[in-house]
Amino acid sequence: MIDFATQPDKYRHWTLRVDGPVAELILNVDEDGGLKPGYALKLNSYDLSVDIELYDAVQRLRFEHPEVGAVLVTSGMERVFCAGANIAMLGQSSHEEKVNFCKFTNETRLGVEDASEHSGQRYIAVIDGTAAGGGYELALATDYIMLVDDGSSAVSLPEVPLLAVLPGTGGLTRVVDKRRVRRDRADFFCTVTEGVRGKRALDWKLVDELVPRSRLREVAVERATAFAAGADRPTDAVGVALTPLNREISETEIRYDTVTIALDRENSAAQFTVRGPETKPPADLSALHAAGVAFWPFALARDLDDAILHLRANEPELGTWVLRTEGEGALVAAYDDVLEAHASDWLVNEITHFLKRTFKRLDVSSRSLIALIEPGSCFTGTLLELALAADRSYMLDGAFEESNLPPATVRATAMNFGPLPMGNGLTRLETRLLDDADAIAALRDEIGNDLEADVAEELGLVTFIPDDIDWEDEVRIAIEERQSFSPDSLTGMEASLRFAGPETLETKIFGRLTAWQNWIFQRPNAVGEEGALKLFGTGKQAAFDRKRV
Repeated sequence: MIDFATQPDKYRHWTLRVDGPVAELILNVDEDGGLKPGYALKLNSYDLSVDIELYDAVQRLRFEHPEVGAVLVTSGMERVFCAGANIAMLGQSSHEEKVNFCKFTNETRLGVEDASEHSGQRYIAVIDGTAAGGGYELALATDYIMLVDDGSSAVSLPEVPLLAVLPGTGGLTRVVDKRRVRRDRADFFCTVTEGVRGKRALDWKLVDELVPRSRLREVAVERATAFAAGADRPTDAVGVALTPLNREISETEIRYDTVTIALDRENSAAQFTVRGPETKPPADLSALHAAGVAFWPFALARDLDDAILHLRANEPELGTWVLRTEGEGALVAAYDDVLEAHASDWLVNEITHFLKRTFKRLDVSSRSLIALIEPGSCFTGTLLELALAADRSYMLDGAFEESNLPPATVRATAMNFGPLPMGNGLTRLETRLLDDADAIAALRDEIGNDLEADVAEELGLVTFIPDDIDWEDEVRIAIEERQSFSPDSLTGMEASLRFAGPETLETKIFGRLTAWQNWIFQRPNAVGEEGALKLFGTGKQAAFDRKRV
């Protein structure tokens, strides 16, 4: 089983140091510490285990260290920053393992950028040597790239000429969209194996600063100190410890404090039940801070995030995720009100952005999402996002016969109108009701109101509203139908339909790159017996099928 939960005293590849407002993340990969046997992580190359630690470190910097305003990303290996994804690991990985690996590394790099934009923690990459492929892509996710000026250190994206694949973590997109490198220069850069060094790297905007080796450490600390001084971080605040999750995993069920998932292998489905809060929110900010990870929205984000990652990596054949909720909608709305009222508080800000990132992770998961809104549900505000993220939703019209539960309702709150955007920069409501300002305005007018099925359907919040006579058959058919389709075609269809509206750097990375990876990672030019990825390091020349497709 791949476990995404870790902590600094268990790290094998990264060291996290904090010195007042400046933190340092030092990459010194344990060659023998890979996720699977059969390859050595030489030259600071990485596999999923390295990125699991990086993700954990970025999260801890945001929540446990509010005093930190700048983070240096450095290497513990002399004259090597990072050689990128380990080629032997990619060569022996299955297709789904390669794509899931790239997806998680993309989410982690985007998390670094999110920390810079929304947490005031700016990242600086200090490249002392070689930064190749994914190593340079890691640097591209930072705000500022320093390169040692020694005549030999270089940055490169050599995947096309060496491996017949593409940079797997957004490198192509970030070079032109984020760093504004000219397209003709980018074309050269991405097809030259030795990369670009020195003044050319600076002139082409591939790096931000060249520094003599003798002053590299000194200048890096100066830059980090200056960035931290300009950060909007509460230097006197006390962080919140990310204690281990309360999680139980069996063959048939995964259970957290706020989420339970029944593993329905017969129908290739994961049946989620997300539980709303059981108590009223804390009375004030001090009580909220004291609650820490037990604060319901915080606990929800942590549990749901881990559940999504676990299912992606360990249950690839459970292709349909059925989303239910239970609890009192009024309590969810009360917690949403707290998040809105204290949005400027550093911890509330971090929790809200954590929820945002978790729902984004749901959006880009290659699984069919079906929401079931039944009596006893609490699809309110933050939890309404689950139904809005779903590919389709079913809401019972009325109540079940012989049940004393009242009819199901849904309720919008302010959380549905801005704080939790998708990767396209729009809310899920705006994406669903694209360019329909009147429909969005009508929904705003209903904030705080419990809406039964007929009104929810009219307002565009749900897909179907069967009554209790048809409910069981319609739900069963939807799940069985999904199981009968090709998973490949479903993945392509869902990804194409979920991100209506504007294209952003994030949607380009997940849309274009995922499509390219799903194609290129199966092509014989890359992974065939005579493909470049398979033959890398053997001294043999790849045999390419020369037809352009």
